[in-house]
Amino acid sequence: MNRTVCVLQGHPHGEGKHLCHAIADAYADGAKSAGAKIKRIDLGAMDIPMLRDPADFGKPPIESVVAAQQAIKASQHLVVVYPLWLGTMPAVVKAFFEQLCRNKFAIEADAKGGWPRQMLKGKSARVIVTMGMPAAAFKLMFGAHGVRGFESSILGMGGIKPIRETLIGGVGDLSRNKSEALLARMRKLGKELG
Repeated sequence: MNRTVCVLQGHPHGEGKHLCHAIADAYADGAKSAGAKIKRIDLGAMDIPMLRDPADFGKPPIESVVAAQQAIKASQHLVVVYPLWLGTMPAVVKAFFEQLCRNKFAIEADAKGGWPRQMLKGKSARVIVTMGMPAAAFKLMFGAHGVRGFESSILGMGGIKPIRETLIGGVGDLSRNKSEALLARMRKLGKELG
């Protein structure tokens, strides 16, 4: 298998190891065992500035984000792992994707005013989100809008498809056995590149 997988760990806390780190590692281990080349991006280890001026979308981002653009561009499959904070992604994850999409990386405006050109076509993605509430409650009661908006308005707008998601609820109450079973499931997803 000659696929390259980019695993983006989106837990903002860079000082410690969290479940998101373990999930990203398990998925990467599974994909590597299937012969995939792994590229990693750890948002907790990056200093990501907020984008404040809309004119900056047309300019190149900072060096660390350029390196992330290159890693994603070189990959056929993107895995994004983050915790649900206040119903959506943590602010640093959103800030990263705003920086990432600069300089026509994800979309390029059509000169005639039509639909933007999707610059990330040919890539697939898996979005893995951890949360304290049951995943079914997030879907049924809250419509999972925070995750769906990311999938359609950022990944999908750039041309990435298919986009699959894994919502992992009740993470505050995971026993050791359940944690091990969860990580085994993530390794299996990685091995299947699903």
